[in-house]
Amino acid sequence: MAKFPDPPASLTIPAAVVPLPAGTMLWRVYAAGGSRPATWNGFRFWGPTNSRFDHHDPPPKTQPKGILYAAQSPLTCLAEYFQVTRVIDRTSNSPWLVGFEITRQLSLLDLTGTWPTKAGASMAINSGPRPRARKWSRAIYSAYRAVEGLLYSSSMHANQPSIALYERGVGGLPSAPIFHRALSDPSLLSRLNAAAATFGYGLV
Repeated sequence: MAKFPDPPASLTIPAAVVPLPAGTMLWRVYAAGGSRPATWNGFRFWGPTNSRFDHHDPPPKTQPKGILYAAQSPLTCLAEYFQVTRVIDRTSNSPWLVGFEITRQLSLLDLTGTWPTKAGASMAINSGPRPRARKWSRAIYSAYRAVEGLLYSSSMHANQPSIALYERGVGGLPSAPIFHRALSDPSLLSRLNAAAATFGYGLV
């Protein structure tokens, strides 16, 4: 049997739900410019893209399903956001770093433990082929109506916790962030230099 096959026609095992408590601080890097500018708390309703856990139905288009990627560490966000080029670009597409506290508990399916293996996948769901991971995300979204997102391991930052939040969790976002700054802000330069050194990334 393949280590990381497509999901079964239906998922029937119980969901391994982990609660993310109200008050948890989350971080994300988002593009305020470019062809598809985003907002700090905006879910992306266009997809699927090449992102790992987009649960949108193909082909890519605007649809009711929305997703927001976040992490519990700003370092994880930087490692993930700039993973393709491995260069922290402070200006292209106007990237911003935002930190916010969720206002209510969120129910996440835990992909960091044994659930993927029990369901017929493996830990490769966190780092294996992305098209297949998106199939699993769609299957999870359909099978577990109470699941508001996924807790997964960052393959770019030492398996640190990352979150793919479905639009079901929109009610857990606050009205305003705690931290919100453009990466081009000079006050972030020393921190970005340190992050680039941590991951062996470039910085421009």
